[in-house]
Amino acid sequence: MNDAAPPSTNDLLTAVLFGPNFRQEHRFWRRLLTTEPFRRPGGGTPDERLALSYHRLRILNDALDSGARLAADPRALAALHEWLGPVDPALTTVAGIHYNLFLGSLLDHDAGAPRDVSDFLALRRVGTFLCTEVAHGNDAAAIETTATYDRERDGFVLHTPHAGAQKFMPNTSPAGGPKSGVVAARLLVDGADHGVFLFLVPLTDAHRALPGVRVRRLPPRMGSPVDHCLTSFDRRFVPRGALLAGQQGRVGDDGRFHSEVPNRRMRFLASIGRVTPGKLSMSACAVGSARVTLAIAVRYAGHRMISGSRAVGRIPVYAHRTHHGPLAGAMATVYAMSLLHRRALDRWESAPEADRGEAERLVAVAKGWITWQARTVIVECRERCGAQGLLENNGMTELFTGIEGAITAEGDNLAVHAKAAAEMLFSATAPEPAEDDGPGGLDDPAFLGRLFAAVEDLWFARARERMAAAPPGDPLGRWNAASSAALRGVEAHACRQADEAYAEAVASLPEGAARQRLSELRRLFALRWIAHNSGALLASGRLTADQVTFLPDAVEDAVAVVAEHTPALVETFALPERLMSDWPIAGPGYADVYDDPEGSWHRGRRAGIRGRAAEFRRPVCGSRRRPLREKVAALGTRGVLLAYWGTTSMLSRWFEKPQVSVDESVRPKA
Repeated sequence: MNDAAPPSTNDLLTAVLFGPNFRQEHRFWRRLLTTEPFRRPGGGTPDERLALSYHRLRILNDALDSGARLAADPRALAALHEWLGPVDPALTTVAGIHYNLFLGSLLDHDAGAPRDVSDFLALRRVGTFLCTEVAHGNDAAAIETTATYDRERDGFVLHTPHAGAQKFMPNTSPAGGPKSGVVAARLLVDGADHGVFLFLVPLTDAHRALPGVRVRRLPPRMGSPVDHCLTSFDRRFVPRGALLAGQQGRVGDDGRFHSEVPNRRMRFLASIGRVTPGKLSMSACAVGSARVTLAIAVRYAGHRMISGSRAVGRIPVYAHRTHHGPLAGAMATVYAMSLLHRRALDRWESAPEADRGEAERLVAVAKGWITWQARTVIVECRERCGAQGLLENNGMTELFTGIEGAITAEGDNLAVHAKAAAEMLFSATAPEPAEDDGPGGLDDPAFLGRLFAAVEDLWFARARERMAAAPPGDPLGRWNAASSAALRGVEAHACRQADEAYAEAVASLPEGAARQRLSELRRLFALRWIAHNSGALLASGRLTADQVTFLPDAVEDAVAVVAEHTPALVETFALPERLMSDWPIAGPGYADVYDDPEGSWHRGRRAGIRGRAAEFRRPVCGSRRRPLREKVAALGTRGVLLAYWGTTSMLSRWFEKPQVSVDESVRPKA
């Protein structure tokens, strides 16, 4: 038992990306997406693809030991998004809504009075979440849908007072089966407004909206099809038990409102606590999508051959610095995204109550930075694949539009970062200069780490200066003066957190190739960020003029080192080969996908019908096997007759000759 081989370089780096419990947290999802129901389909209308996503949701649900356990486990929810997001963004959207926002909200409330959720666990009813409205997105605390307590019927009447209060973009159509929703509405009891609470409301049966509920499909959004709708209520009655109660408030048997939280905003935040695991899930989805896109681009760059010099002949496009340079930079960024995501997840899950606010802010900052970085990586990788990257069958366009949804979901990135910027700006104090805070060497990881902190401090110091210089008595004007610099400070904070996660990961690895590769990635990530902020660092004395002059060369050297190992680093993503085969350009035989059985280059075959335009058909699930009818059409009538005549002639001669007994020896002819 002591003779087990030590983990390989790839195994060690995979553990860095996914955490030490890779098998327990990720193996189920990794295996699930390689099963036949989850392979990439070929074509289909938007409605057919939407139906497929809901069909897959039921297959996924049947594969779980408990949907409630998934809803209660933020790590499992993040892993779901990390693996399924690149495969089927629509499925990932409806699954995240059902398990996290809907089912998770039900389980988080009324702990003392368990609710029957069996229909939702068995997916006899699909859950959705209705919070934002046409006129209220990031200011969801100001929503205007009302839930008025009716004493006579002991329940609540949900009502949409005007067009701006319609619920915006929930997946509330009957597509996928009967739906129920957790609806955010303003609780009114005896004329008093107690703030926004959540209510469980049946919305549709298998065919149409229920009485008192109006559902209208929104125009198609770019990317994967989801049944986004406008939803409104016309005095829709629900019983008192529909209120998702807790310490933030409840309506008792006496018909009176009781709450342990006096502040209406805090009640709202307590009600929508599931948004934080949702942010973690959006980060995970972005990380997974960026990994897949980078893997496709790197593999394509390795087998896409172009003309080189006469002495060299044809070479892979990856050989050019202009091509492998951006991909090497993307690799350093993808590792940083992965490490920051794990850091935010670990801190939020383990934070004591006193540090909960800071941990939630890190989750929000990480979500914004990671999803923005994912968009940059995906766009770069798409460009490196040229026109091939524009085709839907190669997957990149779907991932690009999918990441746009993640940037907006669970809080728009800019609004989320602006909130974090204000909190950090007003709570920050000017840092005391450290003894070792002066210029150091660009080859010193500790010095580079201090520069990350210096950039963050410089931007927040500039924001405080601009706020102090603004005219007094105008809070909005003061914030506007400081906001741009403060947002740069939030970005710097995210980068510093990513670098610290890099440093911890490097320190956790034993001496060897894996530690060397991760150190090289960290150095490239750091040098690119420092080069981006070299002017501010030079002006503050954190960098010398010689260092700023040398920075471009240092970045180029780091790119060359990382680029050499980038194809091997793709293997640390642990992407199953069966998954990668569903994207044609990820394989060396990608040109075969475009083969035409009726093309003139097939000299041994004749066109089935002359003059007919041949339609390109993508192989289903990456397979290159053609159906029998296509093989017959490729042979043509004459070819079929010749094949038939040849086969019957051989069989007739075989039956006419004497058969060889088991005792006779058979010798090959000379």
